[in-house]
Amino acid sequence: MNFRPLHDRICVEPIEQEEKSAGGIIIPETAKEKPMQGKVLAVGPGAKAEDGKVVPLDVKQGDKVLYGKWSGTEVTVDGQTVLIMRESDVMGVIE
Repeated sequence: MNFRPLHDRICVEPIEQEEKSAGGIIIPETAKEKPMQGKVLAVGPGAKAEDGKVVPLDVKQGDKVLYGKWSGTEVTVDGQTVLIMRESDVMGVIE
């Protein structure tokens, strides 16, 4: 992918939910929740502090992250649908 986010933004590929529930019930497309987990594809260089220095981001490429249900902006890059969001929209890294 030829995309580099600016400043404190990151590019996340959403991870789709399972099609079956824990009890084995198949969930139809219309009842599925919007994904809230994703894999970080690219990160920006970092946010600029008031003194002009660049503060590096805590997330890095390849991290699996948890973000808010309505976070980010959905865009298509090279035929792939991804989310562009600020690092502050990420609630945490799943290890």
